Amino acid sequence: MKGIKPLGSMSLFVTVFSAISTHNAIADQRIPPMSMSLTSADFVHQGEIPQQFTCQGHDSSPALSWTGVPAPTKSLVLIVDDPDAPDPANPKMTWVHWVLYNIPPTVSELPQAVVASNLPGTTRQGKNDWKRTGYGGPCPPIGRHRYFHKLYALDIELPDQNQPTKAQLEAAMKGHILDQAELMGTYQKH
Repeated sequence: MKGIKPLGSMSLFVTVFSAISTHNAIADQRIPPMSMSLTSADFVHQGEIPQQFTCQGHDSSPALSWTGVPAPTKSLVLIVDDPDAPDPANPKMTWVHWVLYNIPPTVSELPQAVVASNLPGTTRQGKNDWKRTGYGGPCPPIGRHRYFHKLYALDIELPDQNQPTKAQLEAAMKGHILDQAELMGTYQKH
């Protein structure tokens, strides 16, 4: 081949290595670190949920607050569920306690005992496993259960899902999750 100089093995290595390094640096810039945090003033992560937030108390929602929502977030989703139903020794299903979506990204907390009329802005509710909207507190039939409070930052505001189940909402969220945070509390009937 006229006019083409063969590359030495060292210069070929440097060229390939530089291309790989540049590609990795660009890829790393596109993937933001997981930065959201979800907490409650009412219980600590992996701690016991106080009785007032359960079926043995007022069955009202605990206060939740979050930080680190990514800048391009268009809406937030909150799902609370229990993967230990009905018996933590032999779980058969995940019981859904609360489903909220289209929480405005400018909101950073939900107050204790929040009711539908006090949900922020464009927030909509989905159905829990009692086939109703709203919060349903821990009410384990046997043993100590774990309750996962999961907050998702989405790159879209979802269209009205008409009181979706958790599964329907997760399908609508697919491919739109920017970040997520989790808070887990436990409860056993006294």
